[in-house]
Amino acid sequence: MNAEMSTTNNDELQEGLLSGTRKALLSPRRSSRVCRVVAVALCSVALLAYLARSSPPFSGPTEQILDSLVPETQRRSWAQYAPYYSTAEYELPPAGCEVTQVNIIQRHGARFPTAGASERILTALNKIQSVTAFTSSRLDFLKTYKYNLGTDDLVQYGANESFESGKEIFLRYSELVSSEMLPFVRADISQRDIDSALNWTAGFSAASQHMLNPVLSVVIDVATGNDTLDGSQCPAAGRADKETNEWLSTYAPLITAQLNVDAPGAGLTDKDTYNLISLCPFETLATLQKSPWCTLFEGIPGAFDGFEYLGDLDKYYKTGYGQRLGPVQGVGYVNELIARLTESPVQDHTQTNHTLDDSRITFPLNRTLYIDFSHDNQMIAIFSAMGLFRQPRPLNPTEPDPARTWSVSAMVPFAGRMAVEKLSCSSSSAAGTEVMVRILVQDQIQLLDFCGADEDGLCTLDAFVRSQVYARNNGEGDWEECFK
Repeated sequence: MNAEMSTTNNDELQEGLLSGTRKALLSPRRSSRVCRVVAVALCSVALLAYLARSSPPFSGPTEQILDSLVPETQRRSWAQYAPYYSTAEYELPPAGCEVTQVNIIQRHGARFPTAGASERILTALNKIQSVTAFTSSRLDFLKTYKYNLGTDDLVQYGANESFESGKEIFLRYSELVSSEMLPFVRADISQRDIDSALNWTAGFSAASQHMLNPVLSVVIDVATGNDTLDGSQCPAAGRADKETNEWLSTYAPLITAQLNVDAPGAGLTDKDTYNLISLCPFETLATLQKSPWCTLFEGIPGAFDGFEYLGDLDKYYKTGYGQRLGPVQGVGYVNELIARLTESPVQDHTQTNHTLDDSRITFPLNRTLYIDFSHDNQMIAIFSAMGLFRQPRPLNPTEPDPARTWSVSAMVPFAGRMAVEKLSCSSSSAAGTEVMVRILVQDQIQLLDFCGADEDGLCTLDAFVRSQVYARNNGEGDWEECFK
């Protein structure tokens, strides 16, 4: 990337997009404190209107830049740290059908490591950088290497992922929206979700030539009430440590041993190895330069394949099908989705916030486009509560199944999203039309066997609602188990 392009991109980010590495026109942290109330419509209207008027369309870092650094095949092995990629080309609805409503849930864009992950990374780095003489030249980069990542917030690339998503959604569903029917936008309270939502609205506005300027209407704070966009509300839910540790002890020892030979005295553990591998995606996405850790582990067979499967196991046994109290954490959102699709009040006794959901201001039922910003763990719980990505057998913690369809890089990459489309389709019935549903994850049409979907991935709305018996029954007792 030449200096002129880099300067232009940085200037545009300075003017519009929100990330941990750029200051916005209005500080996102100040606005989040002001807006930390039930409805943030009034203050976000002012913020987004200003950003929409002031920000030119962003032409920042794209997937093509990453292609020149790291091939997509390797990026897909970054598990939950993979940048967004579409797993299929979007297919228009079949002839005779038109989309009348779309519900999107999207993960925040690419970010720095969390505070906890940063501590673990630094522990591993301190060990390997304490070595004074390496026995392999592939570690020579450590002689001048400095760790310089932030924590938790979006990186520049992640800010742009949401901006591009906003543009794409406008172009795809522009016939659903107007100045009187803007998208309804919600976000979890985390700063990276708020910033992702604001960047998305800026992209949507830019694609409409600033004719349509949606706002972030609701921020949900789990600290003050229930939150369907946050997955930390089931205290009795287990963790995935047993399964991930079992896999770590299967695939990592040879890699760790090689590193300890190359760095005598480092005393690295298998967990250190995993954390050092994670620097490849984190640094590459943060700097838009290929991290030297990518080059190092490309030369060690099995490093990235093992890293990827550990991510798959972590999500499967944390909030997915492998965790008894995993899917129930997605029930509240599924019931909100049913309410929107059927345009009827939310019926739920799990983690919905009734103060918000019982109000048509903070939970309208008459919109044509809804988008919510959430996290990977919560989206996995939602997929599992709905019955998506079901596996024929539990994931084996020592033997990966190469035919598995549970791949978190394809399910919840940074800025990953699920779109649930409601369609009106011509029918031979007396009514002449039939209301249908189809679901896309990263633009891939999901095969909805649980509601009798046809070859186009469509099932009737009634059949879809009936299929969601687990959610409609409030988790069939699992929610109460969360508090025992």
